[in-house]
Parts: sequence; structure tokens; C-alpha cells
Amino acid sequence: MQKRARTLKSKTIYCGRVVELKVDRVIEPGGVETTREVIYHPGSVVIVPHLPDGRLILVRQYRYAARQSLWELVAGGLEKGETPRQGARRELLEETGYRARTLKPLLEFYPSPGILTEKMHLVEAWDLTPAKGEPDADERIEVGFFTVDEVMKMIRSRKIHDGKTLVGMLWLFGRGSATW
Repeated sequence: MQKRARTLKSKTIYCGRVVELKVDRVIEPGGVETTREVIYHPGSVVIVPHLPDGRLILVRQYRYAARQSLWELVAGGLEKGETPRQGARRELLEETGYRARTLKPLLEFYPSPGILTEKMHLVEAWDLTPAKGEPDADERIEVGFFTVDEVMKMIRSRKIHDGKTLVGMLWLFGRGSATW
């Protein structure tokens, strides 16, 4: 059995600033020949920022696709040629106005592997110091500071709807509170 899919034909339907949509005719491992619609994305970083007093930083911004403002971990797309570490430093400064002395990679995951190539890189940020934020022109971001208990209550009461934030926080909570 083949280990990778073989692309028979690929057609670009849309190519935008962030994503590209293709319709691919493929033979998947196991011999299944099918058509797949795939959104190609360069990848992103998700940052869990820890303040020296133990609180976490979340950001709230309007998400047009969800039609609402959401509390989220700091995150953003990787720019061309940028490493996850570089992207994490840039996004943290842009969205929160903080710099991190220490970044610790935690895990990588695919938010929607059935249709999207995006790989998210989850990173912890420690030893934060305030700096001048540099938000993108099209972003209106509210920065919030929360204790671990407050974030856990937000998750339990279903006030956090963002998938990357749920993955990041539940992964951290799952490894035990002794590391906080």
C-alpha cells in the first residue's frame, strides 16, 4: 500500500492574501480515487503568554466568520520564511504589547485536517516585559489578564469558543497545575 496520496490533477479555484483553494483529483493510500477540496495555508503560531504574577493573557477580537467577538490565545499566521519562534515573538508584541524572553514549543496540531493544510504551533511565552504594541491596521484587540482559575471557569461555562484556545488551554491544564 502506498504511504502518500498521489495527485492526478490540481486546479486552483482561488488564490488570496492568506489562503489558496484547490480542487485536487487524488489517489489516496489504500487506492481510493477521489476529489478533494483543500485550503492551503502557510501555518500559524498560538501563544500561551504567562505573566510574572501567574496570570495568562488572552485577547478578544471580532471574528467575522464566527460573527462574534471571541476570547482567544494570542495567535497569527506565519509570514513567508518565518519560523514559529519568530512568528510567536512578532504576534505577541503586535497583539499584546509584550515581549517574551523565553519561548517554549509545546506541540503542533492541525485545526481542520479534512480541508485545511494549516499546521498550528503551540508555544508558551515566559518572562514577559511590557513594550509598545504594534497591532495590524485591520485589528481591534482587547487584551485581558486572567488567572488560571478564571480561564478554567470560562471554558467550563462555555465562554471560550475558539478551537486553538481550547486545545492550548486543555493541553496545559492536562499536564497538571504544578507547572503553573
